[in-house]
Amino acid sequence: VQLQASGGGMVQAGGSLRLSCKASGSIYSINSFGWYRQAPGKERERVAVDNINGSTNYAEAVKGRFTISRDNIKHTLYLEMNALKPEDTAVYYCKAFGYGYGVGAFDVWGQGTLVTVSS
Repeated sequence: VQLQASGGGMVQAGGSLRLSCKASGSIYSINSFGWYRQAPGKERERVAVDNINGSTNYAEAVKGRFTISRDNIKHTLYLEMNALKPEDTAVYYCKAFGYGYGVGAFDVWGQGTLVTVSS
């Protein structure tokens, strides 16, 4: 299973971006599908996760501004980011844990997409 993230770019503070993460391969289920980010000089942190039971979890820093969603048919995860702040600048990674047909469990990362928010 592979993940391809896209949608990053440069935006001014207060602007919006939508990230996408497409999963491909032999996928039976994606139990946990999430976004993480890593800012320069900082450790990678969880931003938002969408679970197969319908629950979602958000980091406190993004609550009320970011919305995670997924299309199960397309195996695609989205992150709608509004009211962006300079501190949201980071490389955003998607991560998926699930099960594939004939391949057992998978736990994979996408390649990352850069989001830059200017003040």
